[in-house]
Amino acid sequence: MKRIESRINTSSSDFRANKENYLKVVEEFRGKQDKARYDRPRRDMERLDKQNKMFVRDRIKQLLDTGTPFLEFSSLAANEAYAGEVPGAGCVTGIGIVAGREVVINAGDASVKGGAWYPLTTKKTVRALDIAIENRLPVVHLCDSAGGFLPLQADLFADKYFSGRIFRNQCLLSEMNAQQVAVVLGHCTAGGAYVPALSDYSVIVRGTGAIFLAGPPLVKAATGEDVTVDELGGCDMHTSVSGTADYPASSEEEAIAMARDIVAQFRRQSKTVIEWQEPEDPYYDATELYGIIPPDIKQQFDMHEVIARIVDASRFHEYQPNYGKTLICGYAHIWGFKVGILANNGVLFDDSSLKGAHFIELCNQNKTPLIFLQNITGFMVGRDYERAGITKDGAKMIMAVACSKVPKFTIMCHGSFGAGNYGMSGRAFDSRLLFSWPHSQISVMGAEQAANTLADVKIRQLARQGKELTNTEIAEIREPVLAEFKRKQSAYWATSEIWDDGILDPVDTRNALGMGLSAALNAPIADLGYGIFRM
Repeated sequence: MKRIESRINTSSSDFRANKENYLKVVEEFRGKQDKARYDRPRRDMERLDKQNKMFVRDRIKQLLDTGTPFLEFSSLAANEAYAGEVPGAGCVTGIGIVAGREVVINAGDASVKGGAWYPLTTKKTVRALDIAIENRLPVVHLCDSAGGFLPLQADLFADKYFSGRIFRNQCLLSEMNAQQVAVVLGHCTAGGAYVPALSDYSVIVRGTGAIFLAGPPLVKAATGEDVTVDELGGCDMHTSVSGTADYPASSEEEAIAMARDIVAQFRRQSKTVIEWQEPEDPYYDATELYGIIPPDIKQQFDMHEVIARIVDASRFHEYQPNYGKTLICGYAHIWGFKVGILANNGVLFDDSSLKGAHFIELCNQNKTPLIFLQNITGFMVGRDYERAGITKDGAKMIMAVACSKVPKFTIMCHGSFGAGNYGMSGRAFDSRLLFSWPHSQISVMGAEQAANTLADVKIRQLARQGKELTNTEIAEIREPVLAEFKRKQSAYWATSEIWDDGILDPVDTRNALGMGLSAALNAPIADLGYGIFRM
């Protein structure tokens, strides 16, 4: 593979201006993330101290192998919801290394509303377990929850992807022999009691850990029975009487040490073999990404420059470089793993759509994971393009993405609009992981197009009634739409709703993809169901 020759002038005024702007973007993102991770009311932290409980992130630090990374999911989940009072959606999830094994970690954050499950808590937890299922990863549950947040029960209990999906996913993990250990550090109440009950192993802390379908107040109300927490579902009862828990622990530190020892007994999964070579750092400095990305979402840039700062040695074998040039396709390595990359250099035309569909087939043929780098306004529209079959050809690319068997990973690098999101493996198309960069935007169309479209529709309606709007009246229709679209197409809104698996600082993209690729190889790659036919 040849090294990409960068055409970026890092001394230019445009580069310096872009970099200065993006450093501010990253500073804002880091500030929001640190606040969500660590900023808690003093009373909540004092409550944990009185209960001899550790903060959730200290628990995770103690669980992980020393010096190993933690790929956190959706650190800013719920940042735009619940008046900002449920940072991280009240739980911490991610992939880490425990006793030398890659595991998914699902940890309740008792510093946030006592660890109560909000609708977005359940969505985040279900997503973490989906990732475990897709990649056949074992799971460590650090349990500490007050149960479902009852005022919002209608949004977290009954439907297919609500809290019941957590337990369904645990059952599927057991079926596929992906082992689970639950560490009961606080209360596991109501449905939450099934998290340890459905795990292969469970450790419970004496004095603070408890498992019951109904706590003492509800038992009293339902049956008239007076019972203490320990009598009802405490450590000694469950480890010596009911057998619901396996191992008693006298402290959180001991419980987490036991969990590490249990994970050390898990068999090591044989990984799927794909082409691999010794990793090499990119030839170009990753921090140069800050100077490449323009502040205007409508402004284009060459995605070759992004690829050059992510892949090993900045080497890239480009497929069909002279055809369908608005979609870059080609092979590279990331942390030694061979990957196929699809990256947008403009709108998707017929030729670029067909090129992408064919390249996806080729990657499936040789079992090469796919990386989608999104900067897409959509498929090309207009009379001539419809006559040429853009809808038909776009559907071929979407079909190729949906039916692909190899692991897919998606990075929303800039814009992600319209059906282009689908063609580039958006959330609906089951990428193993999907991350956003902090300035990226996603919506059915750009804010200005949406505002202009709705204003135009209203103008036409009134014109048919013989009415004509003034410029002021048109602005009154347009501006609220524009403001709402801008708010809800931001990366912060998307990640709050868990439309992605988290926001990444661009310079962290290579490491996140490397961890994701390694984790994905715990699952087998199915054979493509048909031969290759040129699009």
